[in-house]
Amino acid sequence: MGTTYDKDVVAWANEQAALLRAGKFSAIDIEHIAEEIEDVGKSEQRELASRMAVLLAHLLKWQFQPEHRSNSWMRTIKEQRRAIAAHIEETPSLKVSLTRYHWLVGVWADAVATAVSETGLDDLPANNPWTMAQVLDANFFPNESITPST
Repeated sequence: MGTTYDKDVVAWANEQAALLRAGKFSAIDIEHIAEEIEDVGKSEQRELASRMAVLLAHLLKWQFQPEHRSNSWMRTIKEQRRAIAAHIEETPSLKVSLTRYHWLVGVWADAVATAVSETGLDDLPANNPWTMAQVLDANFFPNESITPST
């Protein structure tokens, strides 16, 4: 075998792909290929979690700092919702993450930490006060009393 996984993962991946295409199955690095395949799934989950945390942080800021509402915040909320919907459409198995308690708790903790660091607020809810349907609803803005122009 040429390049090892630990030395240069990109060169290793190219070599493994060539071996697979050539049908040289006895020469492939099965264990590391399996790890890489699993990592693809984890990467997709991390992207969804990151986008959801950004969305929730902005919804928190929207609700708890109404005097700072802006078109920029509104665009971020809309963009994250669009990107989450597209991500789930491209990878439908991710939708189950939106119902997993531990995943949601972690995402909420990240969202609160972001909102606190960006606003200085320290009295944010310990648990997500919105349903997932509300969070993902394009028309939902918590306690909306001021609507920036679009």
